[in-house]
Amino acid sequence: MKTKSNLSGVFNFKTKAFTILLSCFLLLSIISCSKKAETATEENTNAIVTDTIQVAPANPPENFKHETATVNGIKIHYVIGGKGEPLVLVHGFGQNWYMWNRLLPELSKHFTVIAPDLRGVGESDKPEGGYDKKTMASDIHELVNQLGYKKINLAGHDIGLMVAYAYVAQYEDSVNKVALMDALLPGVEPVWSSVSASAWWFGFFAWPASGDIVKGKEKEFLTNFWPVVGHVKEPFTPEETTEFIRAYAVPGGTTAAFKWFGAFPQDGKDNLIFMKRKIKTPLLAMGGEYFAAAFLKDHSKLVAENVTESKIANSGHWLVQENTAQVQKDLLDFFLSK
Repeated sequence: MKTKSNLSGVFNFKTKAFTILLSCFLLLSIISCSKKAETATEENTNAIVTDTIQVAPANPPENFKHETATVNGIKIHYVIGGKGEPLVLVHGFGQNWYMWNRLLPELSKHFTVIAPDLRGVGESDKPEGGYDKKTMASDIHELVNQLGYKKINLAGHDIGLMVAYAYVAQYEDSVNKVALMDALLPGVEPVWSSVSASAWWFGFFAWPASGDIVKGKEKEFLTNFWPVVGHVKEPFTPEETTEFIRAYAVPGGTTAAFKWFGAFPQDGKDNLIFMKRKIKTPLLAMGGEYFAAAFLKDHSKLVAENVTESKIANSGHWLVQENTAQVQKDLLDFFLSK
């Protein structure tokens, strides 16, 4: 099958030996750093906290504002701005709403753009449960309802891709178009098993102890993880790097965000039910040339009838930052087309 043959190209930089060595190195580095942190003086510890956690949240463009809403019994933070039909942008792991910041000025000329922080990160609440994508999608749906919108356009990257699909699968009548960006759907085969077997981080992030290991060392963790699935060297600006680290360094951030991965088994069960009926909503499968472009179109066709493809050139997983211009153009072309 074409999809299977392409998978080796996606992960040709991750041989089994390299994967094991890399994961061990990351774990040892984090554990070593954690032990050093435990022996640090209280003064130094407070300095670290001040440097990483107590930084003010980043601000969006001038025509946007920060807002919060209570949905499903929890607080969800989001930014909103622009004019026109609503376009909801859902971020993924290692980033927060700020991953869309470069796109907001242009997108807001055509749409009322809503970019939330998912439950578990940033200024959104971090409850004990509810990290299956079916529930996380219901958070976004309740937010949209509170804002008074009956139909939306929707885009999701990484974990946000999984949330976006769960949203359409449950509330298809309220979605005009959906863009799924550079990830895959738990339980949807054949791609899921092949990719998840190579993605060592899926297992580490889902491990209950991981939050405690990473706590206090979010900067070291994220800056070492980002290049693993990227292609362009240093795609994030200093401002983006600071904001992403801050969003995961808030109390409970990494622990809660890792639960997105711990919920994959339940997501797989939910998706097997969802995919019994293919969605008819127009779907854009957008993958980075050096990551999901090899399989995302075929993968999406397993759950949707009307699939269009966008291959983002010279990009790995962080495609919004690695090729901002093409991502912006292809999203606008898709969402503005009649």
